[in-house]
Amino acid sequence: MAFFDRLASGSRREKRTFALAIFVGGAALLLDGATKIFFERHLHLGERIPVLPGWFDLTLVRNTGAAWSLFAGHGSWLLIVALVMAAAIFRYFRALTENCPERYYAVWLILAGIAGNSIDRLWRGAVVDFLSFHYFDAYYYPVFNVADIAICVGTGIYLFSTFCRKSPPGEEK
Repeated sequence: MAFFDRLASGSRREKRTFALAIFVGGAALLLDGATKIFFERHLHLGERIPVLPGWFDLTLVRNTGAAWSLFAGHGSWLLIVALVMAAAIFRYFRALTENCPERYYAVWLILAGIAGNSIDRLWRGAVVDFLSFHYFDAYYYPVFNVADIAICVGTGIYLFSTFCRKSPPGEEK
């Protein structure tokens, strides 16, 4: 409990926000795991099920790399990078959140995404992806999963907060 007290050592409101942000991150992690298990059980590797023909399919793939299959085959290095990033986030949690409620959600969503894809690398040896957006057969966006969405949404919230919040008086960004 001391670990979490150090991360959210402020007011009662901050601790409530912190707890709710952990819940949101945990829900994202559970949703990520549940969807991966569901699609692994109901789709064959490479199978495409059109949901919105010409725009969106459910397609089961395994990615041994990072986004866009960068560093494919180097899953152990990607796992180490993920663990270092998660450790850095925990180490600098207070500085990252600056007592801004939306940043708690952002950070916990990013951590949930890191955890979801790291669990895949450890358990399956590759990340399971299944959401495929495309423009007919002309352009395909890389297939992704709920953990990837959590990382992107968390990063978006964090960046939006960083650019839109005013600095405290006497402090420049």
